[in-house]
Amino acid sequence: MIQSHLQGRDIEDKRVLAAFDAVPRHRFLPDPVVEQSYEDHAVAIGLGQTISQPYIVALMTEALSLAGTERVLEVGTGSGYQTAILAELAAEVHTIERLPDLSEQARTLLTDLGYTNVRYHVGDGTLGVPDAAPYDAIIVTASAPAVPPSLKAQLADGGRLVIPVGARAEQDLLLLTRTGDLFAEEDLTGCVFVPLVGKEGWPE
Repeated sequence: MIQSHLQGRDIEDKRVLAAFDAVPRHRFLPDPVVEQSYEDHAVAIGLGQTISQPYIVALMTEALSLAGTERVLEVGTGSGYQTAILAELAAEVHTIERLPDLSEQARTLLTDLGYTNVRYHVGDGTLGVPDAAPYDAIIVTASAPAVPPSLKAQLADGGRLVIPVGARAEQDLLLLTRTGDLFAEEDLTGCVFVPLVGKEGWPE
């Protein structure tokens, strides 16, 4: 997976590659689809959710440019795989999931794997987790029709936010970098994510 799907597609950050080597992706997939763990495509994990393809997880993670000292917000805990990658790379990870069952499953697995720097939240991810803001980096693992204003407000000066934005059928993966009240925007690639449901996202 690392050689073919990541390094073979220009993922070069050595810390990111080491994180992918350290996290057992197969632990985050249900038994019926576990044989697809290291293939380069998204896999359904139940409850209408997916685990993103390795390359997209790596691309989003690399775009955050994590050095190891950051506080990160993840919107959409899902299976917890992206959470684990972030926990390998950042000092503190806050992850929010709107589905309580998914959040609890991820908490149980990540605790079993030994991660102690993750804080779990259940609620509307489009509103972020203001109590722990500001965040040096924010990553959104579901697609929004526009960047939620609450997430932009919770990004620290100099911080980076990665989010898929567009229609329900297809989106652009955007990287926003904050400087004061200004947000520089870069389009990383086209993508397809499940919808980000919430007050500042898509309706249920």
